[in-house]
Amino acid sequence: MTTPPVARPLTPAGKAALQIWQAGVAAVDSHGAVQRQIHPGTNQIRFRDVVWQAAPDSRILVVGAGKAGAGMAAGLEQALAGNLSGTDWLSRVTGWINVPEDCVQPLRRITLHPARPAGINEPTPAGVAGTREILKRMQAQRPQDLCVVLISGGGSALLPLPRAEISLQQKLEITRGLAGCGATIEELNLVRRTLSDVKAGGLWRACRAGTMLVLVISDVIGSPLDLIAAGPTMPTPADPQAALQVLEKFERHQSLQVPEAVRVCLLHDLQTPAVKQAPTTKLHHLLIASNQMAVEAAATKARELGYHVALTESDQPGLAAETGTRLAEALQQLVRQGTPECLISGGETTVQLAPGVATRKGGRNQELALAAALAWLQQPEEDTLALASGGTDGEDGPTDAAGAIVDAGVLRDIRNRQLNPQPYLDCNDSYPFFDQLQALIRTGPTHTNVMDLRVGVVGTP
Repeated sequence: MTTPPVARPLTPAGKAALQIWQAGVAAVDSHGAVQRQIHPGTNQIRFRDVVWQAAPDSRILVVGAGKAGAGMAAGLEQALAGNLSGTDWLSRVTGWINVPEDCVQPLRRITLHPARPAGINEPTPAGVAGTREILKRMQAQRPQDLCVVLISGGGSALLPLPRAEISLQQKLEITRGLAGCGATIEELNLVRRTLSDVKAGGLWRACRAGTMLVLVISDVIGSPLDLIAAGPTMPTPADPQAALQVLEKFERHQSLQVPEAVRVCLLHDLQTPAVKQAPTTKLHHLLIASNQMAVEAAATKARELGYHVALTESDQPGLAAETGTRLAEALQQLVRQGTPECLISGGETTVQLAPGVATRKGGRNQELALAAALAWLQQPEEDTLALASGGTDGEDGPTDAAGAIVDAGVLRDIRNRQLNPQPYLDCNDSYPFFDQLQALIRTGPTHTNVMDLRVGVVGTP
């Protein structure tokens, strides 16, 4: 029997919100998303509208990184093993994918390398070692070969290779500092790719195969390919000036500490731009799952359950607490309609960490839900409201939860226990607040990652 993702009993509205959320996540399952793209023939493989013609001795190398890497790799193996063409495509495959430790599973031809601990979305020496192995394998390919790259959210931390001038620890310091200051994913990736030997097209430049096909699951607002996992297959020009501007912005306003080696590295690039030779490899990108797809699938499920979908929005940025308050207020307004209503919101918020807090635990989805709970507690008690917010990857910050849910039962418990969410919100300590209420959403790894999904409902059909 499957363990339910929320430990506490939920109200009918809470159950509906969670069910709709789960439908959105299921729609962007990485295994199926990859399988649907691959159509093997006798001498060729079609990937959507891209056709790769194989020679008798052609080989297929599968590399990549991301939280969805295990599901993507399994889907690719199954598609090639189960083809009806009569060609033994799977025997031609080898591969290496950097994934979180809790995503490692045995596959037939592809190695899943544990590149970082579960729940700790930061680069590690194991990730660096895995990245070097990927480059070694790519550089051994031949013109008649195919390189398939599987990229998904979390790939930036899972595919680290800092510039020779800086250490992994120095790059970690700057990444942690920017995240703590509330830098956007675009700002983080701009700095990270400028300080990396593999991002911003580094994988493509290392490739010696005749064709590179990149399958992408997007965890970035708007799905720009140069920002997903910091663009390891996108020939993006380095922009040290823009990276310096990001660092200076947060130095001025948030007291960011920039290691001197990082500053020297960027200033050197600015004065002496490197000339990077483009390979002759043919490059193709296919976006196979996104936040918009998850939102649309959730909306379809909501309508199946009998809800009127009053709002769908995808790829939304913003501060987690502000977004939670906005959604709570919008749902409160919909109570007046007197009909079953649903709001579905997707994207990736940020948490601005309060200074001087020694210990705290949480994530952006838990903080969003906490802000929503606080807003509802200031209104008359209402039994028909519910809001579920969770990361589609099953992770939310450095915790074992995907997010949290608030319904009338949770609000009643908060009132009965005389809990005050405000101090928890002030110090970004949302995890212990929801943990004591058994209102955390725990799914384990979902093997996909298209940012976050928020589902709010009013009433039940």
